[in-house]
Amino acid sequence: MSLDRKFLSLIFAIAVTCDLGSVPMTAQENPPSNPELQQLREMVSRLQARVDQLERSQATGNQATVVPAIFASPGGPAAASGDSAPAQTATLSKEDRSVLDFFRETTINGALDGYYEYNFNHPIGRVNLLRAYDVSSNSFSINQANLIVERAPDVDSGHRLGVRLDFQYGQATETLQGSAANELRPQVYRPLFQAYGTYVFPVGTGLTVDFGKWASALGFENNYSKDQINYSRSYYFNFLPFYHTGFRAAYNLTPKINLAYWLVNGVQQTEDFNGFKSQAFIFTIKPVNTVSWNVNYYFGQEQPDVVPALNPGLPVGPTQPGLPTVNITPVPNGREHILDSYVSWNANSKLTLGAEVDYVINRVFSISAPSHVTGGAGYVRYQLTPRWAAATRAEYLSDRGGLFSGRTQALKENTVTLETKVAEGLLMRSEWRVDYSNQPFFLTDTAAKRSHQQNTASLGLIWWFGRKQGTW
Repeated sequence: MSLDRKFLSLIFAIAVTCDLGSVPMTAQENPPSNPELQQLREMVSRLQARVDQLERSQATGNQATVVPAIFASPGGPAAASGDSAPAQTATLSKEDRSVLDFFRETTINGALDGYYEYNFNHPIGRVNLLRAYDVSSNSFSINQANLIVERAPDVDSGHRLGVRLDFQYGQATETLQGSAANELRPQVYRPLFQAYGTYVFPVGTGLTVDFGKWASALGFENNYSKDQINYSRSYYFNFLPFYHTGFRAAYNLTPKINLAYWLVNGVQQTEDFNGFKSQAFIFTIKPVNTVSWNVNYYFGQEQPDVVPALNPGLPVGPTQPGLPTVNITPVPNGREHILDSYVSWNANSKLTLGAEVDYVINRVFSISAPSHVTGGAGYVRYQLTPRWAAATRAEYLSDRGGLFSGRTQALKENTVTLETKVAEGLLMRSEWRVDYSNQPFFLTDTAAKRSHQQNTASLGLIWWFGRKQGTW
C-alpha cells in the first residue's frame, strides 16, 4: 500500500470513528437530515474516490503527482451544493516537478552590511588605518551588499556537480578585489568574490574538486560579517590572502581528518601576474565534535614579472585592454611562505573560544633580506541570552620589514563587541576597538603628526536572508 493510500485510509477511519461516534444512537438508527452528517458522508465518498484513483494510477504506472483538493475549504462549494461527485485534483507533470526540485536544491541568499564608526583621532580624510572593511570614520557606510547563488553537490541524491557564485558590492569590494598591486585588471572581476564549479569524484569517501575563484581558508575570520565573532576584522584577516583562483581538491582521510591541496595563481590574483603557480596544503582536524583545528601551509612567488598596464579603455596592441606586454627585469624570484594555524572550541552551548598563530616570511629576490610577520590572536564569545551576546578579541602582530603595514613596527589591538539579535535575519553589533603601535603610525587631524594609538567606536547592522544554513 502506498504512503498516500495509508494516509487517506487513516483519515477515513478517524473521520468515521470520531464523527459517527458523536452522533446519538437514535440518529444512527434513523438517519436524520443533519447537515454535518451529510457533509461527513460526502467527505467519505470523496476519500473513497481518491483511494480508487490512486490504485488505478499505480496499476497503470502513472508517475504524475496528484494533489487532492478535498480539504481546500471545509464547507466550500462542493459541501454547500451537496455535490457528492469525486473531488477535483491537480497534477504536477515531470517538468513541473523538475522545476520544483531545482529550486529546492538551489539556495539564493543575500545580505546587506552597513555601519557608522567614529575615530577619536579625527584622522585626515576620515581614514581608519589598518582596517579591512570599516575603513571610514564619521560616515554612514555600506560595507557590502551580497548575492549568493549555490547549488551544492549532493552525492546521496545522485548529484555530484555543484556551482557557487558570490557577487559583492560596496567598500569591502575595494579591499578584497580593488587593488592593482595584485590584480592586473581589477575592474574585470571586482564584483565577483567567488565563482567556482565542483565535482565529487567517486573515489573512496568522495574526492571533491573545485575550479574557479574561492575565498581563502587561511585565517580564523572570513568575509561575511554575520558569521564573525566581532564586527571589525583582525590584522590577520587584513594581511592574509582573501581569495585564490585555480584548482583545489579535498578528501576525508579519516572521519576526523580532511586534507586539501590547492594549485592557484597566487594571492588575490584572478589572472596570474607571474608564471609561478602557488600551492597550499590544508589540514582540518576534528578530534571531537566541539573542536575544529586547521593547520595550513602555503607557498608561492608573490611578486609580478610584468609591468601593469591598467585598463586604458582601448587596446594598446593586439590584445584585450589592460593585459601587460612589458616584462620586469630582473625577474623577482623570491618566495613567500605562510604557516597558519587556528582552532575553535565550543566549550558549551554558550561559550566559544578561538585562537590563531601565524608565521609569514617573504623575499622579493631569492638573495634578498627577508620580511617577517609573526604573532597571533585570541577570541572569546559568550551568549548572554537568546538575543544578546558579548565577544572580545586581542591580537599581536610583529611586522619586521613592513610586509603588512609598510614599516617595521609591533602592533596590538583589543576589541570588545556587544551583539543584539534584533530579529531573525538582523544583527546589530556595537563595538569599541583600540589599536596600538610602538611607532607613531596612526593618522591624526594634523598631517605631520602621527599617533601611537587609534580608538574607534562603531555600530554595525547586518541583514541577511536565504535558505542556506550555517556559515556562508
